[in-house]
Amino acid sequence: MFVGIDVGGTNLKAGLVDEQGHLLASRKSPLGVFQGPEKFVNTLAELTMQVARDGGADPEKLEYVGMGIPGAVADGTIVYTCNIPMENVPIGQLFAHYLNVPVLLENDANCAAVGEYFCGAGRGTRDFAVITLGTGIGGGFILNGKLYAGGGMVGEVGHMVICQGGVLCNCGRRGCWETYASATGLIRMTREAMEKSPDSLLWSGSHGGETVSGRTAFLAAEQGDAAAQGVCEEYVQDLATGVINLINILQPEVLAIGGGISNESDAALLYPLRELVERECFARHGGRLTRIVKTELGNDAGIIGAALLRQAI
Repeated sequence: MFVGIDVGGTNLKAGLVDEQGHLLASRKSPLGVFQGPEKFVNTLAELTMQVARDGGADPEKLEYVGMGIPGAVADGTIVYTCNIPMENVPIGQLFAHYLNVPVLLENDANCAAVGEYFCGAGRGTRDFAVITLGTGIGGGFILNGKLYAGGGMVGEVGHMVICQGGVLCNCGRRGCWETYASATGLIRMTREAMEKSPDSLLWSGSHGGETVSGRTAFLAAEQGDAAAQGVCEEYVQDLATGVINLINILQPEVLAIGGGISNESDAALLYPLRELVERECFARHGGRLTRIVKTELGNDAGIIGAALLRQAI
């Protein structure tokens, strides 16, 4: 058995998984205020031991622990993350201080892609892509049945520029896709629309602006609010720009969309996205048309994929 850990911007999630991808036990812990790599790794080790015991496994006898990290990784080291302040942190070495089990480290979206490939929306494909819409945007690719990981910096699709000179990103560039099409970007766009439209339902739907989330605009749009509908339309257009770029480059059989925003209704998100892609992608002139779907494993994709990493590399 294996433990998979999914490191998110706000929560740490871990699960005990068998070789068929069955999730036997799971736990979640808030990331909280970052207190340095040592404390971070200590928390990961404790979470690993807890979830293993929850599922009746001896932590010392795990085959390995797979970890999905929101950033660039290589050879058991976090090379760089822009949403959690870590750079050149040897996670594998630090983890061994607490639990002597091998660690496989990979980008979190790559882990989600592995999970969906074996157990979710990618089953039966050979070329498969996942994008995750959360605090940032991640991407993971299975090409010819294997995870495409490159040298650790592959899959950072959130940092391709879709608007030259646009909004400043945490990575230091301007106009990155994730500054527009992540949940963070959607919240920014929602707040900007609220300032321009003081009578909008966006205000009442967010308790006077106190609880603006990635759902605020979609919920108000469902009630016919013009400002909210404008936000949602602009958001889907920005999302489509990046999706079309990826499809033009990789032309996967299936591209699956995950993350919190993917839970919006098909009518509000998936259908208009498909329409834009079908109208603008290069493959409309001939060739394989990519099928765009939602991920199937929900919040468990990263956990299961991290646990099954060895099967994909």
